Amino acid sequence: MDNSRRLLILYGSQTGCAQEVAERIWRESKWLHYSGPVLAIDDYPIDKLIFEKKIIFVCSTTGQGDQPDNMKATWKFLLRKNLPSSSLTNVEFAVLGLGDSSYVKFNHVAKKLYRRLIQLGGKPLCDIGLADDQHDIGAFAVIDPWIDNLWNVLIEKHPLTDGLTPIDRNSLPPPKWNVHTSSSNISIHTSDKLPNNDLLKPNSTIVTCLSNTKTTAENHFQDVRLLKFKYSENSINYSPGDVLMVRPVNSEISVNNFFQLLNDNKNMKLNPTTILNVTQCSNDMPIPYNLCKPFTLYQCAKYYWDLNIIPNRYTFQLLSYFTDNELEKEKLKEFTTPEGQDELYSYCNRPRRTILEVLADFPHATAKLSLEYLFEIFSPIRPRAFSIASAPSVHINEIHLLVAVVTYKTKLVAKRTGLCSTWLASLNIGDKIPVWIQKGSFQFPYSQSCNVIMIGPGTGVAPFRSFVHEAVANKCGNAQTLHLYFGARNRLGDFHCVNDWEKLVADEKLSLYTAFSRDQDHKIYVQHILEQNEEELFKLLSTKECYVFVAGNAKDMPTAVKNVFINILTKNKHLNNIDMMETKGFYQTETWS
Repeated sequence: MDNSRRLLILYGSQTGCAQEVAERIWRESKWLHYSGPVLAIDDYPIDKLIFEKKIIFVCSTTGQGDQPDNMKATWKFLLRKNLPSSSLTNVEFAVLGLGDSSYVKFNHVAKKLYRRLIQLGGKPLCDIGLADDQHDIGAFAVIDPWIDNLWNVLIEKHPLTDGLTPIDRNSLPPPKWNVHTSSSNISIHTSDKLPNNDLLKPNSTIVTCLSNTKTTAENHFQDVRLLKFKYSENSINYSPGDVLMVRPVNSEISVNNFFQLLNDNKNMKLNPTTILNVTQCSNDMPIPYNLCKPFTLYQCAKYYWDLNIIPNRYTFQLLSYFTDNELEKEKLKEFTTPEGQDELYSYCNRPRRTILEVLADFPHATAKLSLEYLFEIFSPIRPRAFSIASAPSVHINEIHLLVAVVTYKTKLVAKRTGLCSTWLASLNIGDKIPVWIQKGSFQFPYSQSCNVIMIGPGTGVAPFRSFVHEAVANKCGNAQTLHLYFGARNRLGDFHCVNDWEKLVADEKLSLYTAFSRDQDHKIYVQHILEQNEEELFKLLSTKECYVFVAGNAKDMPTAVKNVFINILTKNKHLNNIDMMETKGFYQTETWS
């Protein structure tokens, strides 16, 4: 291989999003005749890094500015102080970060990696890309133009030689893998699940559903569940603040809709029992563990592809290559242009249109899809993270989740539902599911001298149920040191885990402050209760060790709460400010969209 056409693509990914983007960059690199592997950062031998010429890094940030698990070892190595500042003199690099601006340390890992590579002598090919989940059209508002610019920079800095010309970027990029229908006599039952590498992860196990209890009133607008699971002794270990990782499966309704869409496809004679074989096109793109053995199309639709996902711009680009209908092609191509992004947002992101609904809207493209490209059009189901709501010292060999079932209306006729929350709510007692533990954002203190202020409206209270029970069980907290601010709509409608809190308050183990926004004429939220307790809060903040934890929806609450604390500290001329508290870990947030 011509070494000048080698492009190494490395990703640090916690849930799979950074990996998907890295694999897309790998596919598109073929337009410029590049070769080279796409790997998790820790899967690449770090001592070989100095011999590379061009490296693309795609990495996410987890927790309170933490690096993903599959780049921790390399991260530790790169931060070594004894590395020469000329280590990467011969390396050109680019960094794309995937983050969420609702967190204080937005894209912290990508920013720090970018700076460190420069310190070691690396030369940036282009500016760092900082994708943001909070953008109206999501992270792809940055990802798409950043990738487009990367190719423009590379073609300018490293023109093709030896008679090579760029492959037309309006042509279909090559597929990741070869996919064939099998003519073998293998018998695979439709109830069989795909091989699952989730159980190969550290701190993973099979859990059994003990109970699935609704914590909201029957007439309440929202369905929230307290799910309790049992696990075998010593099979996993967790601490308050950790999260449970769960990978859902598609509903039978979605799977049936998928097969209905395929009925008009003349290129593929497929049905649920069709057996598929996936083989490598290139050693640079390995086949995932789940797909290494033959499997049925039903298994793939049920357990591997996310049929509920909202497609991104790249999906529309791929569909445009297949349609033979001029009106479809024109609309699909419009969605891929910078000028068409507002229209794409209105069509896809605002109403939360799923991939199956998009395929139904473009029947000519769907009818022409080939088997290999189903694995490009559909993304794998990503795992979801849920704050653990149980305490290991109190709820022995159990793990609890507090889950709001996502369901809402948009301008589309069919209501929108969350894939994972709907699946979890459907679990019956005795059902078994694979799970694994990961470190969460919160790092709780355990000391009798600490004061802890917790703000957790709605299901944001889950990690505090875990911490308070554990702290009390270990005699590290009481009503003088543990202060919980809880908010919901109605005391009788959605006061989650009310029995826990009332008992802890009665036993003088917890101070509880509540805001029920709809139980009076005017709305009251947690920030209003915080303002009413300004004097008490300032006393707590003035002690030697006082921690503030905020958990819940990222929309308005975290900013409103932070402003209350900023006002309290400023008004009372406190030496600390919120920025200092955040830097030292005394003010921590865990929010979600």
